[in-house]
Amino acid sequence: MIKTFYLIRHGESEGNISEMRLSDEAGLSPLGVQQAEFLAKRCVKLPVNVILSSPLNRARETADIIASEIGKPIEYSDLFVERKRPSIYFGRPKNDEEATAADETIRNNFGVLGFRHADEENFEDLSVRAGKALGFLADRQEEHILVVTHGFISRIIVARAMFGEELSPHECQAVVRTLRENNTGITVIKHNSEREHPWRLWAWNDHAHLG
Repeated sequence: MIKTFYLIRHGESEGNISEMRLSDEAGLSPLGVQQAEFLAKRCVKLPVNVILSSPLNRARETADIIASEIGKPIEYSDLFVERKRPSIYFGRPKNDEEATAADETIRNNFGVLGFRHADEENFEDLSVRAGKALGFLADRQEEHILVVTHGFISRIIVARAMFGEELSPHECQAVVRTLRENNTGITVIKHNSEREHPWRLWAWNDHAHLG
Protein backbone atom coordinates (compact mmCIF):
# COMPACT_ATOMS: atom_id res chain seq x y z
CA MET A 1 0.00 0.00 0.00
CA ILE A 2 1.14 3.52 -0.80
CA LYS A 3 0.45 6.07 1.93
CA THR A 4 0.76 9.83 1.57
CA PHE A 5 1.74 12.19 4.37
CA TYR A 6 1.44 15.97 4.20
CA LEU A 7 3.95 17.49 6.63
CA ILE A 8 2.95 21.09 7.31
CA ARG A 9 4.82 23.71 9.26
CA HIS A 10 2.58 25.76 11.53
CA GLY A 11 1.61 29.35 10.67
CA GLU A 12 3.77 32.25 11.74
CA SER A 13 3.98 32.33 15.54
CA GLU A 14 4.47 35.09 18.06
CA GLY A 15 7.83 33.45 18.74
CA ASN A 16 8.86 33.84 15.09
CA ILE A 17 8.41 37.60 15.19
CA SER A 18 9.18 38.49 18.80
CA GLU A 19 12.49 40.06 19.79
CA MET A 20 12.42 37.70 22.77
CA ARG A 21 13.03 33.96 22.86
CA LEU A 22 9.52 32.89 23.79
CA SER A 23 8.55 29.58 25.34
CA ASP A 24 6.73 26.84 23.48
CA GLU A 25 3.46 28.22 24.85
CA ALA A 26 3.48 30.99 22.22
CA GLY A 27 0.63 30.79 19.73
CA LEU A 28 0.04 32.11 16.23
CA SER A 29 0.53 35.74 15.26
CA PRO A 30 -2.31 37.52 13.40
CA LEU A 31 -0.47 36.81 10.14
CA GLY A 32 -0.06 33.19 11.20
CA VAL A 33 -3.83 32.87 11.63
CA GLN A 34 -4.34 34.30 8.15
CA GLN A 35 -1.76 31.92 6.69
CA ALA A 36 -3.49 28.97 8.35
CA GLU A 37 -6.82 30.09 6.90
CA PHE A 38 -5.33 30.19 3.39
CA LEU A 39 -3.82 26.78 4.00
CA ALA A 40 -7.10 25.33 5.27
CA LYS A 41 -8.92 26.33 2.10
CA ARG A 42 -6.27 24.55 0.09
CA CYS A 43 -6.49 21.45 2.26
CA VAL A 44 -10.13 21.06 1.25
CA LYS A 45 -8.77 19.74 -2.06
CA LEU A 46 -6.57 17.12 -0.38
CA PRO A 47 -7.95 13.60 0.34
CA VAL A 48 -7.10 13.82 4.05
CA ASN A 49 -8.39 11.08 6.35
CA VAL A 50 -7.07 12.41 9.66
CA ILE A 51 -4.99 15.27 11.08
CA LEU A 52 -2.05 14.57 13.38
CA SER A 53 -0.54 17.50 15.22
CA SER A 54 2.16 18.55 17.58
CA PRO A 55 0.45 19.61 20.83
CA LEU A 56 2.40 22.89 20.99
CA ASN A 57 0.09 25.89 20.73
CA ARG A 58 1.27 27.23 17.38
CA ALA A 59 0.74 23.82 15.77
CA ARG A 60 -2.47 23.12 17.66
CA GLU A 61 -4.00 26.43 16.55
CA THR A 62 -2.99 25.75 12.94
CA ALA A 63 -4.52 22.27 13.11
CA ASP A 64 -7.75 23.65 14.61
CA ILE A 65 -8.16 26.07 11.72
CA ILE A 66 -7.59 23.30 9.17
CA ALA A 67 -9.96 20.92 10.96
CA SER A 68 -12.74 23.49 11.08
CA GLU A 69 -12.48 23.86 7.30
CA ILE A 70 -12.12 20.21 6.24
CA GLY A 71 -14.10 18.51 9.01
CA LYS A 72 -11.51 15.91 9.96
CA PRO A 73 -10.53 14.76 13.48
CA ILE A 74 -7.28 15.80 15.14
CA GLU A 75 -4.95 13.54 17.11
CA TYR A 76 -1.93 14.89 19.01
CA SER A 77 1.51 13.33 19.32
CA ASP A 78 4.70 14.49 21.01
CA LEU A 79 6.64 12.83 18.19
CA PHE A 80 5.98 15.93 16.10
CA VAL A 81 6.92 18.68 18.58
CA GLU A 82 9.76 21.04 17.71
CA ARG A 83 13.25 20.14 18.88
CA LYS A 84 13.88 20.89 22.53
CA ARG A 85 16.14 23.90 22.99
CA PRO A 86 18.27 24.64 26.09
CA SER A 87 16.24 26.00 28.98
CA ILE A 88 18.51 29.06 29.19
CA TYR A 89 17.06 30.29 25.88
CA PHE A 90 13.63 31.21 27.06
CA GLY A 91 12.71 34.64 28.34
CA ARG A 92 15.87 36.24 26.92
CA PRO A 93 16.25 38.67 24.01
CA LYS A 94 17.21 36.98 20.75
CA ASN A 95 20.48 38.93 20.79
CA ASP A 96 21.32 37.81 24.34
CA GLU A 97 25.04 37.02 24.35
CA GLU A 98 24.88 33.89 26.51
CA ALA A 99 22.02 32.34 24.53
CA THR A 100 23.65 33.30 21.22
CA ALA A 101 26.93 31.71 22.31
CA ALA A 102 25.10 28.54 23.35
CA ASP A 103 23.33 28.45 20.00
CA GLU A 104 26.65 28.73 18.16
CA THR A 105 28.23 26.01 20.29
CA ILE A 106 25.32 23.65 19.63
CA ARG A 107 25.36 24.39 15.91
CA ASN A 108 29.11 23.88 15.61
CA ASN A 109 28.95 20.57 17.47
CA PHE A 110 25.75 19.16 16.01
CA GLY A 111 27.81 16.63 14.06
CA VAL A 112 29.75 15.46 17.12
CA LEU A 113 28.25 12.21 18.34
CA GLY A 114 27.26 12.37 21.98
CA PHE A 115 27.70 16.13 22.29
CA ARG A 116 25.18 17.90 24.49
CA HIS A 117 25.60 21.49 25.65
CA ALA A 118 22.86 21.49 28.29
CA ASP A 119 19.36 19.99 28.33
CA GLU A 120 18.60 20.32 24.61
CA GLU A 121 17.88 17.47 22.19
CA ASN A 122 21.04 16.49 20.34
CA PHE A 123 21.53 14.72 17.01
CA GLU A 124 21.00 11.24 18.42
CA ASP A 125 17.81 12.28 20.24
CA LEU A 126 16.37 13.89 17.13
CA SER A 127 17.29 11.04 14.80
CA VAL A 128 15.70 8.47 17.11
CA ARG A 129 12.53 10.55 17.46
CA ALA A 130 12.31 11.09 13.70
CA GLY A 131 12.65 7.34 13.18
CA LYS A 132 9.84 6.71 15.66
CA ALA A 133 7.70 9.34 13.91
CA LEU A 134 8.20 7.64 10.54
CA GLY A 135 7.40 4.24 12.03
CA PHE A 136 4.29 5.66 13.66
CA LEU A 137 3.13 7.10 10.33
CA ALA A 138 3.89 3.95 8.35
CA ASP A 139 1.88 1.84 10.82
CA ARG A 140 -1.24 3.99 10.54
CA GLN A 141 -4.19 2.50 8.66
CA GLU A 142 -5.16 5.72 6.89
CA GLU A 143 -3.83 6.34 3.37
CA HIS A 144 -3.73 10.15 3.51
CA ILE A 145 -2.56 11.85 6.71
CA LEU A 146 -1.95 15.54 7.33
CA VAL A 147 0.67 16.31 9.99
CA VAL A 148 0.99 19.77 11.52
CA THR A 149 4.51 20.08 12.87
CA HIS A 150 7.53 22.40 13.01
CA GLY A 151 10.37 23.50 10.77
CA PHE A 152 13.44 21.90 12.33
CA ILE A 153 11.95 18.53 13.24
CA SER A 154 10.30 18.19 9.83
CA ARG A 155 13.74 18.51 8.23
CA ILE A 156 15.06 15.79 10.54
CA ILE A 157 12.11 13.56 9.61
CA VAL A 158 12.82 14.06 5.91
CA ALA A 159 16.53 13.38 6.45
CA ARG A 160 15.69 10.16 8.29
CA ALA A 161 13.30 9.14 5.50
CA MET A 162 16.10 9.70 2.97
CA PHE A 163 18.96 7.98 4.80
CA GLY A 164 17.18 5.65 7.22
CA GLU A 165 18.90 4.34 10.34
CA GLU A 166 22.26 5.04 8.72
CA LEU A 167 21.66 8.80 8.84
CA SER A 168 24.93 10.41 9.90
CA PRO A 169 25.37 13.75 11.66
CA HIS A 170 27.08 15.11 8.53
CA GLU A 171 24.18 14.10 6.26
CA CYS A 172 21.63 15.41 8.73
CA GLN A 173 23.45 18.71 9.06
CA ALA A 174 23.55 19.09 5.26
CA VAL A 175 19.79 18.61 5.04
CA VAL A 176 19.09 20.99 7.92
CA ARG A 177 21.34 23.71 6.49
CA THR A 178 20.10 23.40 2.91
CA LEU A 179 16.34 22.95 3.19
CA ARG A 180 14.09 25.72 4.47
CA GLU A 181 10.33 26.03 4.90
CA ASN A 182 7.83 28.84 4.83
CA ASN A 183 5.23 28.95 7.56
CA THR A 184 2.38 26.66 6.38
CA GLY A 185 4.65 25.19 3.69
CA ILE A 186 3.52 21.69 2.63
CA THR A 187 6.03 18.86 2.30
CA VAL A 188 4.78 15.55 0.89
CA ILE A 189 6.38 12.20 1.65
CA LYS A 190 5.07 8.82 0.54
CA HIS A 191 5.54 5.33 1.93
CA ASN A 192 5.31 2.18 -0.19
CA SER A 193 5.49 -0.90 2.00
CA GLU A 194 6.33 -3.10 -1.00
CA ARG A 195 9.64 -1.35 -1.71
CA GLU A 196 12.98 -2.16 -0.12
CA HIS A 197 13.47 1.59 0.40
CA PRO A 198 9.87 2.59 1.11
CA TRP A 199 10.11 6.35 1.60
CA ARG A 200 9.95 8.97 -1.15
CA LEU A 201 10.12 12.76 -0.91
CA TRP A 202 7.39 13.92 -3.27
CA ALA A 203 7.28 17.69 -2.70
CA TRP A 204 9.05 20.22 -0.50
CA ASN A 205 7.72 23.48 0.98
CA ASP A 206 4.80 23.98 -1.40
CA HIS A 207 3.37 27.33 -0.32
CA ALA A 208 1.40 28.37 -3.41
CA HIS A 209 -1.61 29.07 -1.17
CA LEU A 210 0.25 32.11 0.19
CA GLY A 211 0.32 33.68 -3.28
